[in-house]
Amino acid sequence: MKKGLKILMAASEMAPLAKVGGLADVVGSLPPALARLGCDVRVALPAYGSIDKKKIKAKKILSNIAVASAGQDLKINLWQTKASGITVYLLDCQKYFGGEEIYSGNKKIYTGTEDSERFLFFSLAILKVLPLIKFKPDIIHSHDFHTALIPNLLKADQNPYYKNTKTLYTIHNLNHQGKSEIKILSTGNLNKDSLKSLSRDAQDGDINFMVQGIINADLVNTVSPTYAKEIATSIYGAGIEKVIRQNRDKISGILNGIDVSFFNPAKDKLIKQNYTFKTLEKKVENKLALQKRLGLEQNKNIPLAGLVSRLAWQKGLELITENEAKLTCQFVFLGTGEKKYENQLKKIAKKYPDKISAQITFDIKLAQQIYAASDIFLMPSRFEPCGLGQMIAMRYGAVPIVRSTGGLADTVNKKLGFSFSEFTSVAFTKTLKDALNLYYKKPRKWKKMQKRGMKKDFSWRRSAKDYLKLYKKLINK
Repeated sequence: MKKGLKILMAASEMAPLAKVGGLADVVGSLPPALARLGCDVRVALPAYGSIDKKKIKAKKILSNIAVASAGQDLKINLWQTKASGITVYLLDCQKYFGGEEIYSGNKKIYTGTEDSERFLFFSLAILKVLPLIKFKPDIIHSHDFHTALIPNLLKADQNPYYKNTKTLYTIHNLNHQGKSEIKILSTGNLNKDSLKSLSRDAQDGDINFMVQGIINADLVNTVSPTYAKEIATSIYGAGIEKVIRQNRDKISGILNGIDVSFFNPAKDKLIKQNYTFKTLEKKVENKLALQKRLGLEQNKNIPLAGLVSRLAWQKGLELITENEAKLTCQFVFLGTGEKKYENQLKKIAKKYPDKISAQITFDIKLAQQIYAASDIFLMPSRFEPCGLGQMIAMRYGAVPIVRSTGGLADTVNKKLGFSFSEFTSVAFTKTLKDALNLYYKKPRKWKKMQKRGMKKDFSWRRSAKDYLKLYKKLINK
C-alpha cells in the first residue's frame, strides 16, 4: 500500500460541526485516527445553515461553481475548515442546505425537496469540485443512504479523473434506506436506464439508495462483524436481506470505537471521584454520590444497575419489568424517547422509589455519573449494529449485561460480562440473577471481570487499523 493514502469521506453528519446521531461521532473520530496512521483523509459535509462559518473559521475556496443538475445549473460555494485537525469541505448550496435542519425526515423542506434529493445533489456536487481543488482520492468512503449513490455516479459518468478511485460504503443504520421516487434520480443526472442496477431497482416503482450503495460500491461494511452476518437474515435484513446475501462476499464488519480521552474515569471532570483499574476501590464513591442525588438508599454494598439509552423499540426495554424490583439491586434509568417506554420506566420507579430511579431526560453529566457509579450496565437490545454503551460501561468498570446481538455479541464475552440470546424477560431476569450471584458470592472474580473490561482497547485507533486493512484490500482489488 502506498504511503499517504488519500481518502475522501462523504457524509451527512460530522461531530462537532453537525450532529444528530452516532454517524456524526464516527465521522468525527475515525478520520483523525486514520490521519495518525499516515492517511491524508478529508471530509465532505453539507454547509447547513446551522453551521456558524465564522465561529469555525471557515474559508471560502470556490465561489459560484455551476453544477448541472436535472437540466439546470445550480451555483454552489465551497468552504474549507478544520475539525480535530482534519480538513473539512463544506458544500454550500442555499436551495438544499440553507436551512437549519440536517434532515427533513419525510417532510419536504426548503423548496419542496426531500432528503434523498438533497443528498444526491450533495454527492454529485462533491464529485464536481474535487478536480477543481486538485484532490484526487484513492478511496471515496460514503456513509449510510445519504451518500450511497456516489458509486452509481462514478460508474455512470466515467470521469477519467476518478479512473483509479475505489469506493467503500458503510452501513450504520439498515432501517433508513432512502427509498425514493424514481424521478429524483434526475438530480444526479441519472435515470433508471443509467445502470442495470437502477433498472432492476425501478421495477417496483422506487429507488432504494442503500440497495444501490451495496450493489455498486467496491466494498461494503457495517459497524460490527456480527451485524454484518445478521443483516443477511430475514429477522435483521429490513427487507433487503436478499440483496445483502447476493453481495455477501464484499460485506464485512468493523466495530466502532469510543473517545477514550473523553470516556476516561481517571480524568473525567463530570464524576465525583476519579479512579483507574489500579484504584478501583475508589469507584464506590461515585455510587454513594449518585445514590444520594437520586434519593436511593446510600449503601456501598448494594449493587447498582444502570441504563443509559434512547428509549426506543430497538433497545428491548419491554424486558425490564417489576420482576427486577424483587431483586437485591438498585436501578437507574436515563434517557428519552417513545412515550410508552418513558411511562413504563416512570411507572416502575414510582412504585419502587427506594430501589428504582427513572430519569427521563437528556443529561450528559448524569450519564457519566451513571457509568461511573454502576456496578452493572444493562443493554437488552433487540438489535444493535454496534453499540457504544457497553464499551463505555466497561471503560468505567461496570459489568455489562447484554443481549447477544450485533456489536454486543462482538464486545461482551464471558470474561467481560453476561449475555443472553432469547429475547424474553425470563432470559433477561435470569441473566441478571446470575450476575448478582457472582457479585455477592465471588467478589474477587467480579473485580477481575471489572478490571478486564477497563483494560480492553475500545479506542478509535483499533478501529482505524481495521479500516486501513480494508482500504488496503480495496487498493489491491
